[in-house]
Amino acid sequence: MRYVMVQIPKPPSAASPTPHSVPTSADVARLAGVSRATVSYVLNNTSAVRISEPTRRRVRQAAKELGYVPHAAARSLRAGHSRMVLMSAPAIAMGELYGRFINDLQWALSRLDYTVVQYSTAGLRGDEAARAWAELRPVAVLVPDVEVGSEGVAVLKRAGARAVVTFGPERVDGAHALLMDHDAVGRCAGAHLHARGRRRIGVVVPEETGLDTYSRPRVEGLREALRGTDATVTELPLACTEESAAELAARWPELGIDGVFAYNDEYAMLFMRALQDEGVRIPEDIAVVGADDLMLGRLLRPRLSTVHIDLPSGRDLAELVDRAVRDSGGEPETHKVLGASVVQRDSS
Repeated sequence: MRYVMVQIPKPPSAASPTPHSVPTSADVARLAGVSRATVSYVLNNTSAVRISEPTRRRVRQAAKELGYVPHAAARSLRAGHSRMVLMSAPAIAMGELYGRFINDLQWALSRLDYTVVQYSTAGLRGDEAARAWAELRPVAVLVPDVEVGSEGVAVLKRAGARAVVTFGPERVDGAHALLMDHDAVGRCAGAHLHARGRRRIGVVVPEETGLDTYSRPRVEGLREALRGTDATVTELPLACTEESAAELAARWPELGIDGVFAYNDEYAMLFMRALQDEGVRIPEDIAVVGADDLMLGRLLRPRLSTVHIDLPSGRDLAELVDRAVRDSGGEPETHKVLGASVVQRDSS
């Protein structure tokens, strides 16, 4: 048998794509027919220089066509500080109410030309976390005060942070503070249940790690509201699972409770559904009150009574951050926030 060797020519390799040069502000200026200074004023939203709206539109359109975006590091060097606001990403699920607050805050800060970065420091706490945040050189840091102390605040300021804002039950030296009175949430719920004639009151306490920072003050607030009355308080640990709720609801006859305050609406709805599966009538046999005033609670049957919580508006907090950045040498501000009021519905 004869073999014939055929050589297949190798196809020419595709030409390597020509690398595109990164567009610069000079390119934008040429396309828009303006100076580089004008480009800088427009794209950095500088209000000190008067520039006509047609010119602003022309510069923005040129930047869009070229795919140009300002260089954050270069802008920081010129300004002497960045426009980055760092937010400590919570290591625990904070719920829908907190999520809406964060979205509102991020939008408000972006309107003031700040870039918001959420930073997760998994495994790091306190001053170690502050050092990790400081490496990014943010102009401001927003953080729960349980995660940073006075030394951490000093580390951030030495790294160039002009404002550190904490939110929680206590102040931290050197930082602006939004004092959140979670006790008030429990006090409202306790007073409401007592006024409705409930005397054997259970408090649903999340078993999930980390939530005790917020749940414990609510429990203490409820105890405070009932101190000196004929009511008793029983803590009811509950994991956020159907199985855990079913096990707790099955114990209702032995618990002998006639009212329940849950850490938030999500735990309240979970436990209420499990109680109903056990044939417990709400509110005839047991009254249920949650917290956060979520829309979903209004769609249940019976509709869920809850504690409505007033968080600070994102706009107000963004203005505090901007004010602190502009006047970094001013005295730290302290604001009491987190108003609470009961919304009575069918479940109580």
